[in-house]
Amino acid sequence: MIQDRQGNSLPGASPKAAELFDLSCRRFARFRGDPVAPLDDAIAESPDFGMAKIAKAWIYVMSTEPGATAGARRILRDIEKEHPAPSEREAAHVRALQAATVGHWTEAGRVLDMWSAFHPRDYLALLAGHQIDFLTANARNLRDRIARALPAWEKLPERSFLLGMLAFGLEEAGDYDRAEAAGREALEKDAEDAWAHHAVAHVMEMQGRAEEGRDFIRRRRQHWAQPDSFLKIHNWWHLALCHLELGEFDAALQLYDDEIRAGESTIAMNLADAAALLWRLQVIGVDVGERWEELADAWTQHADGRCYPFNDMHAAMAFIGAGRRNDALDLLVAAEGADPGEMRDWMAHTGRPVIEGLVAFDRGHYMEAAELLFPARQIYGTFGGSHAQRDVIDWTLTEAAIRGKIHGLADSLIAERLSLRPGSRINRAFQARSKKEH
Repeated sequence: MIQDRQGNSLPGASPKAAELFDLSCRRFARFRGDPVAPLDDAIAESPDFGMAKIAKAWIYVMSTEPGATAGARRILRDIEKEHPAPSEREAAHVRALQAATVGHWTEAGRVLDMWSAFHPRDYLALLAGHQIDFLTANARNLRDRIARALPAWEKLPERSFLLGMLAFGLEEAGDYDRAEAAGREALEKDAEDAWAHHAVAHVMEMQGRAEEGRDFIRRRRQHWAQPDSFLKIHNWWHLALCHLELGEFDAALQLYDDEIRAGESTIAMNLADAAALLWRLQVIGVDVGERWEELADAWTQHADGRCYPFNDMHAAMAFIGAGRRNDALDLLVAAEGADPGEMRDWMAHTGRPVIEGLVAFDRGHYMEAAELLFPARQIYGTFGGSHAQRDVIDWTLTEAAIRGKIHGLADSLIAERLSLRPGSRINRAFQARSKKEH
């Protein structure tokens, strides 16, 4: 039977279709090039190739977009109908997809974890599982899923991509030195590994190494900013965060205009980066002009209050920034009609108080905003994203405490921020403004 590059059987695949499947996995891992096109070609070449259809469903559902998720469900229904006797591997992936396509991300990750324990060289299972750990903010498993599989990849050329994934997991788990070492090792083996680059950038962000981070990202731009890089806008966003930390607000806005929104991307991940950057700037008093309106319009196709609350939070920022506060509140109304499950729970436990806190902040009700945001920021098990992404909640909370003259809370939050990034000009500015309000 035909096998993939890691030695896993590919029922129904011709040699050409198997090569196309491997190409898709490499593109998925590198965040570069269209990973779906090779799968479409593989399916056309081998209509009974179940793993190609499964990989396509994973790519769709990983978008966290309602439309693409619906597409993944359609693919899954076709797989279940066309492959009544799946292989063991196909069956494991189908079980995970059945959970993921209805928003049960934790269960999907668990199914893949158990499969990977016995089949650590299933590249697709690791790629999908790693993204699930990110989407569920499961820092421990973001690290440990890859660590468990890594010994089985010792002699495989794709091992460097696992090092990049491990680097991000180590960073989110707070093991910054090992994270940077793993990320740099991955980059030595493949300079264009955008995920490994992104992991090192995260380390520098979390350690407050803004100048070094700025220079690192700019110096390596030829390796991650190619037109077909899916991660390029996110890496531009990381550069903008460095400029924010250094007080270089004009440079951050220039990046927004020239790179982050230059192509007016409609991808949810890119919209989230744009909203988070504008919100941070506006919260600290930077005039962002009319930029919110276009962004709010772009969010209307994805924000539904049901698919992924982390996205809904960013959509709410755009709606509020554009003066469309009711659109943000409508997300909470829509969430009430969601089917019972993990995403509905996430919205209830974290999404709702965060969005209500953002609305309260916009209304100038700073005590209410603080009371909503302070507990919500600590519920990481029911919200996605990285520490760097979720910091926008703490950023808003700190500003609410300063503006609301909630002195004890403001001082304690600023002390917390300075303990993590003592050289941050933003944190020093928070401290100086808080002292003036006393």
